[in-house]
Amino acid sequence: MKKNLRIVAVDDDEVMLLLIEELCKNLGYYIQTFLNPMEALEFIKFEGADIVLVDYMMPNLDGIEMIKTIHQFDPNIICVMITAFGESYEIKVKALEAGATEFLGKPFDPIEFQVRIKNLAKIKEAHNVLKNFNKRLIEEVRKATKTIQEREKEALILLGKAAECKDTITGVHIVRMAHYSKLLAEKIGLNKKKQLILFYASTLHDIGKLAIPDNILLKPGQLTPEEWELMKKHTIVGYQMLKDCKNPYLRVGAIIALSHHERWDGTGYPYGLKGENIPLYGRIVALADVFDALTSERPYKKAWKFEDAMEFIEKGKGKHFDPELVEAFLASEKEIFEIFSRYALDEQEKDIKFGFSFNSVKLI
Repeated sequence: MKKNLRIVAVDDDEVMLLLIEELCKNLGYYIQTFLNPMEALEFIKFEGADIVLVDYMMPNLDGIEMIKTIHQFDPNIICVMITAFGESYEIKVKALEAGATEFLGKPFDPIEFQVRIKNLAKIKEAHNVLKNFNKRLIEEVRKATKTIQEREKEALILLGKAAECKDTITGVHIVRMAHYSKLLAEKIGLNKKKQLILFYASTLHDIGKLAIPDNILLKPGQLTPEEWELMKKHTIVGYQMLKDCKNPYLRVGAIIALSHHERWDGTGYPYGLKGENIPLYGRIVALADVFDALTSERPYKKAWKFEDAMEFIEKGKGKHFDPELVEAFLASEKEIFEIFSRYALDEQEKDIKFGFSFNSVKLI
């Protein structure tokens, strides 16, 4: 038996079924026969079929309705309508509209029947080969796409790391900040796709610092008014670097770079945007960035205690930060502390575990 091809025959005439079964078996094909169309549908639904031979006139369910139901299970099943000679043209049109591929007239010539079945089997076998090829192709494309996406994400982390390397900030800062940002996005109801985009795009918030001279960026003392004005331009520079990119991570990165120093009350920079005029991604990263800056040690300051930084965020509600985000942040204190603790490593551990290779750091 050619077990790789399954034929199902449905007819309320037992003699006709015996004839069909014998002819198919002589061709070497596996066949399952049914007198009851409902039993046949149950079988096809759970076991599948390649070719179904359906009588038009049957009790409970006619052949046209049965073909429609079969194609709801699998539109690729080949259906053959068996009709008595003299059946109306209208019935054949309806059968074709329902999805019938071929017709067989009763009584049929055994030789003609076998030729037609062999031809239909070749068509189905070719279709199965193509279907399997398409499945393999889709899988290969999926794997290739996943590899490209992972490389894109790694490149984003490296870009963010490049900006931090110019500053006095450690690379772990962008890892913690990315986690804080993603957590906030989740808490306010953004979908998983937007959470993931924000997670990676947030690492680009300070990419514009690559254009800031080291004597300003690394100055240990207070900046002059002129130096401060130049420093603030890193937001615009970062936006200009990323705004024309087609990659969704980079496009969102551009928005974040431009807006993460804006403040809810309008006292931020570069444009003094206020309230919801500040892009949501920028508002989220603004809070995450400030919190991590407070709890991180810098050459010019010691790290704040976790509790003190949380209190600062609370005091900034409606002033520096979006009130809704502050509420979500404070309500997530336990999860924030878990992120804070997980990545609070000494310098040696940072070098080992946060080299920003996807093989060495678990970012999600």
